[in-house]
Amino acid sequence: MKILQINASINSGSTGRIAEDIGSVLIDNGHESYIAFGRNDRESKSIKIKIGNRLNVIIHYFESLLFDRHGFSSRIATYFFLRKIDKINPDAIGLHNIHGYYINIEMLFNYIKKKNIPVVWTLFDCWAFTGHCSYFDNINCQKWTVQCEKCPKRNLYPKSLFIDNSKNNYIHKRNVFNGVKNLQIIVHSEWLNNITKKSFISSYSTKLINSGVDLNLFKPTTSDLKTSMNLKNKRIVLGCASIWDVRKGLNDFIKLAKLLDENYQIVLVGLNTDQIKLIGNIIIGIGRTENIHKLAELYSIADVFVNPTYLDNFPTTNLEALACGTPVVTYNTGGSPEAIDNETGVVVQQGNILELMNAIESLIQKDKQDLSIKCRTRAERFFDKQIKFKEYMAVFNEIAKK
Repeated sequence: MKILQINASINSGSTGRIAEDIGSVLIDNGHESYIAFGRNDRESKSIKIKIGNRLNVIIHYFESLLFDRHGFSSRIATYFFLRKIDKINPDAIGLHNIHGYYINIEMLFNYIKKKNIPVVWTLFDCWAFTGHCSYFDNINCQKWTVQCEKCPKRNLYPKSLFIDNSKNNYIHKRNVFNGVKNLQIIVHSEWLNNITKKSFISSYSTKLINSGVDLNLFKPTTSDLKTSMNLKNKRIVLGCASIWDVRKGLNDFIKLAKLLDENYQIVLVGLNTDQIKLIGNIIIGIGRTENIHKLAELYSIADVFVNPTYLDNFPTTNLEALACGTPVVTYNTGGSPEAIDNETGVVVQQGNILELMNAIESLIQKDKQDLSIKCRTRAERFFDKQIKFKEYMAVFNEIAKK
C-alpha cells in the first residue's frame, strides 16, 4: 500500500509528529509512506515532499490577511504539488492540518474528486466547517451550524485586517469539501466528533481514534534536572505548549504564580524570548524544544502538569504528562478533559484561578508514587501510539480496498 500524507509541518509539533508516527507504522508494516508539508523541514522516515517555498507561504499569508481567503491561495505551489501526486499514484491520501498558508484546498479537493482517490482526513480543529476561525466555543458562536457571516473572530487566526469573507468562505468550503466518494474522517476527541456531526461535512463517516504517544520515550525518567535547576525542595507545576498565547493560558499562569506559596515553582516550556522577559522571576521560562528526552525529564520532575487552555481539541501534552507519571489539571475545554479520569487529574472551569490552585494542592496531597502508577497505567491502556496508529493503518487498508 502506498500512502501520501499532507500536513502543514513534518515531524514537528503535535500534528507533524502524528503524521510522522503514522508513516513509521506504515513503513514498519511493509508499506510505502510519503509526507508532503508546507514548512518546518525536519528529518523523517517517510519520503518527504515540500509544497512550495517560503515565498509561497508569505504570499498566502498576505492574501489571507488582506482578503480573508485563507486556504484559497498557493495556486502555483499546489499545481506543481499535484503533478508530484500524479507520479506517486498513492492508494490513499491522509489529510491532516490543511490550513496554515501553504496549500490551495479547492485545487486539492478537485484533484481528489477527479482522480477518485480514497481519503482519510484527520480533523484537529473546526476550521474545515467554518467561514473563518478554527475554534468558536470560547465565544459560544453557533453560526457555523447554519451560515457563517460577520465573523466575530476575523481579527484572530487566520487574521484578516479589513475584509470579512466568512460568508463566501463558508459556502465555498461546503462545496469544496463535500462530494468525495471515498472519505473517512478521523477525530481524536468525542468533543470534536459531536461537533463534526452537526457540521456541513456530516455526511461523511467519522471514527474516533485518540492520539497516542511513544511510551518508550515518554516514561517516568530519572535525572538530576531538579537539582541542576535548584528546585530540589520545590513542588513543581509544569506547563508546556508549542506556542504560548492567551489561548493557551499564559496570563492565567502568571495569576496562579502570585497565589501559590514559596513551596511551589511554576516551570513553563515553549516560551519565546519576550515572554520569558514578561514573566520575570516568578516563573521559570524555557524555550521551545524538540528534544523528547528533555521533555520526558521535565514531565517526570513535575508534581503536577497544568493545562489552562481555552481552545483545544485533544492536547498531546496531557498524554505525554500521564505517560511520564504526572497527573494533569486542565480547564474544561474541548476534548482536553477526556485524557484523564478522577484518579489521574482534575478538571477546572475556565479562568477560575482559585479552583486551579485548589486542584493542584489536592493532587499534591495524594501519595505521589501511587498517583504516578495510575497515570502511567492510564497512558498504557488508552494512549499507546503503537496501538493507536495501527488503528489508523487499518482505516487506510479498509478505505483503499473500497
